[in-house]
Amino acid sequence: MNIILDECVPRRLASDLPHEVTTVHQLKLSGLDNGALLKAIENNFDVLMTVDQNLQYQQNLTVSNIAILVLVAPSNRYDDLKRLIPSCLSALDNITPGQIKIIEH
Repeated sequence: MNIILDECVPRRLASDLPHEVTTVHQLKLSGLDNGALLKAIENNFDVLMTVDQNLQYQQNLTVSNIAILVLVAPSNRYDDLKRLIPSCLSALDNITPGQIKIIEH
C-alpha cells in the first residue's frame, strides 16, 4: 500500500507505518490546495493521511481513486499523532478508494 502524508502531518510519522510512505514535501507538492493535490496524487497513491478535517466537505471523494485517513488528535505534533497509529493500521486493512475514515482517540 502506498501512503502519502499531507504537509501538516509530521514527516517522522512515516517511520511508524509498515507501508511505503512518501510525503507531500518530498514530492514538492507543498502549498497546493486540496483539489490540486488530490489530482496530482490520486493515480500514484492508495491513501492520503491528513489532519485536515475539512477535506471531506471540500472535495467529492466518492469518485476518487484515493482513500483518505483523517487523523484527529489534540494537536498535530508527532507525539499526539503517534498514538493513533494502531487505529490507522486497522483502518488501512479494509479502506477502499474514495472512502474517508476518521481516526481519533
